[in-house]
Amino acid sequence: MPFKIFNVVGARPNFMKIGPLHRAFSALDDVESVIVHTGQHYDERMSDIFFKQLELPKPDIYLGVGSGSHAQVTAKVMISFEEAVLEHKPDLILVVGDVNSTVACSIVAAKCHIPLAHVEAGLRSGDREMPEEINRLVTDSISDFLFVTEQSGLDNLKAEGVSDDKVFFVGNVMIDSLIHFREKAAQRPILSDLGVESKKYILMTMHRPANVDTPDQLERVVETIEGIAGLQSVVLPMHPRTRARLSSFGMLDRVEAIPGLVISEPLGYLDFLNLMDNAAMIVTDSGGIQEESTYLQVPCITLRDSTERPITVELGTNELMDLKPEAIVQRVTSVLSGDRSEGQIPPLWDGKAALRIAQTLEQLLMVTTV
Repeated sequence: MPFKIFNVVGARPNFMKIGPLHRAFSALDDVESVIVHTGQHYDERMSDIFFKQLELPKPDIYLGVGSGSHAQVTAKVMISFEEAVLEHKPDLILVVGDVNSTVACSIVAAKCHIPLAHVEAGLRSGDREMPEEINRLVTDSISDFLFVTEQSGLDNLKAEGVSDDKVFFVGNVMIDSLIHFREKAAQRPILSDLGVESKKYILMTMHRPANVDTPDQLERVVETIEGIAGLQSVVLPMHPRTRARLSSFGMLDRVEAIPGLVISEPLGYLDFLNLMDNAAMIVTDSGGIQEESTYLQVPCITLRDSTERPITVELGTNELMDLKPEAIVQRVTSVLSGDRSEGQIPPLWDGKAALRIAQTLEQLLMVTTV
């Protein structure tokens, strides 16, 4: 009987990480790769787009938990996932990243005494007000196998007392997807659809609660967009959370009237990858975009005071800034004028992380079942 691995996806960033892992597991004769979609991101249209574009099969198990508060989503995932675990009896549960589905399924795995693997382990922002930080800490503390993307992950886990024999430095599965789909993404007509030209626009994303959930902070975001759009065209795929806050705080009409700003709906992976690859620079508060921009060698300003991915600042093209509109506009002006550091691609970000993980887990499962 092949080893049965549950690969958990919940929110859209998970899809890009599970894609290469599912392909790597499926190439092994003694592994059955089962995709479990919790439904944490409940936009069916976007989920369908992501699965189709990422060449993923329809999920084997769909829990359909939908939206709610952090506690509600975590609780609903735990209840539904436990039922799936008891019915299907996986040999290993694999979770990725730091979303609520990740920590919920991790707790179920630990309480059902099923080996747990965490991909993207060891990342730390040092900011426990971020829900993702709590999810990372809890998941790592109960994982049996921890797969690390960068040196800081190794350092953090060692400092937290995690045994070295549980930790594996394998590279970044997010970059596996980027490398695999970069050429396909380049064929997409998204630039012409949006009316922009390669290297003549700034790509911007903004959605973190700390930046959009209060009127004062959102006002600074709007002022930043106004200032940047005065320098060069800005493409803003608008997150539903950001649109809702702009509307509720009475700022949406103001943003939609900004000259030089191109607003789009949330985009599928291939279109967004194309936009990143062709951007003059990126302004964001995202986690994963810091990594992708580093690999693509596109300058990136991340509007946060800390990052769980410090390699993107130390080696890559990313830099952190506070949400101060005037200073951001000045820095964007400098970058567009050529004042930027030439970043390097971090070690093992070579498109083979999923292969390393699959081979390692295959060997570990063989040892534990002997």
